Amino acid sequence: MGAADPGVRIGRSQPPAGQVAGAPAAAATRDRLSRVLPPLVALGGLGALWQLGGSRDPLVVPPLAGVVRALVEHSSYFLDNALTTLGEVGVGLGASTAVAFVLAVAMCEVRALERALMPLAVGLNVTPLVAVAPALVIAFGFGAVPKYVLTALIVFFPLLVNALAGLKSVDPGVLDLLRTMDASRLEVLVHLRLPSCVPHLFLAARVCVPLAVVGAVVAEFSAPGSARGLGSVIETAFSQSDLTTMYAATLVLAVLGIALAGLERAVEHRVVYWRSATLG
Repeated sequence: MGAADPGVRIGRSQPPAGQVAGAPAAAATRDRLSRVLPPLVALGGLGALWQLGGSRDPLVVPPLAGVVRALVEHSSYFLDNALTTLGEVGVGLGASTAVAFVLAVAMCEVRALERALMPLAVGLNVTPLVAVAPALVIAFGFGAVPKYVLTALIVFFPLLVNALAGLKSVDPGVLDLLRTMDASRLEVLVHLRLPSCVPHLFLAARVCVPLAVVGAVVAEFSAPGSARGLGSVIETAFSQSDLTTMYAATLVLAVLGIALAGLERAVEHRVVYWRSATLG
């Protein structure tokens, strides 16, 4: 028998070259639409309900169109206060992450320290921190420092628990192997415990980033001092019965929280790329 023509494929039809090249692009487009369309539809429906409720009873809920107009006309005012709140979120969250991680490392290495400090951390977590805001003002004075401290305290416990869990969730076989190779505690920490801890810290960040925004606003409500930040804007507008400004500041807070959560997810997928499929 003669050799079959290599250009002929019996029983299998070949799609056109353009179709093969365009298939991945079409799949990527569908994937992007599947991610973007549901939240856009949800936001559009919420905006329509807001506008409908505001037009019927503007004394309870201001119309969305008026809120958007206030945001446009006073954009610099809301932006300046949003940056103040964002600074409080960044400083508080960053300081709390650093302290929680260092303390988790110490508790992981010295079990007696964990037994001594964990009850105190639990007690701090169940304490209504708004009640200690005046004490923070007395300790640190009027200004931004009490707001930083209060924001850090609000997110401290989830960060500590997740960091400690991550440091402990190492492969026992790999840990025994490093010990048989006379690896020091620092080497075990750098090469084994720290990579195991990183995904847990990002899982904590999913909760703590939005929580830090809430904590900064609560701190602006509770710790008197500089009348700056979106929390102060909301409090001032409420005292003046200015519902439009109050809802505009609340909308900016929502956008800020969504943007920070999206940024956290993007960084997570970039850093913890080996677990992106399981972390979602």
